[in-house]
Amino acid sequence: MWSFVKNKKNQRWLWLALDHETKNIIAYMFGKRKDDVFIKFKELLKPFNITRFYTDDWGSYQRHLNKSEHIIGKNNTQIIERKNLVLRTRVKRLSRKTICYSKSVEMHDIVIGLAINVIWFNTPLPLFVSHF
Repeated sequence: MWSFVKNKKNQRWLWLALDHETKNIIAYMFGKRKDDVFIKFKELLKPFNITRFYTDDWGSYQRHLNKSEHIIGKNNTQIIERKNLVLRTRVKRLSRKTICYSKSVEMHDIVIGLAINVIWFNTPLPLFVSHF
């Protein structure tokens, strides 16, 4: 999923990996849509022993995935698009036309990461206690 920090030239991508059977998110990562970020994401996925990748037609996937384990198409990526829609609905920084946007990469990743953890991993929000 595409978003930005400060302005649309500073793009930030959310990379999601789902278990095809359970439809659960198994990993996510933030970064640019570049080959080196995909390679890091693929390394993050190694412990899951993934044998099949369902993706769109972006070139990095074709360059860094074996043809035998890579399937291009929308039939199997609809679940990810649905999860992206839930995030866009709940996190206004991800809405396409909004006045709410991130001003720092750190806060962008923290807010969206917290939303993913609360929505799909049932992680309670941390309590912030201020000491005066």
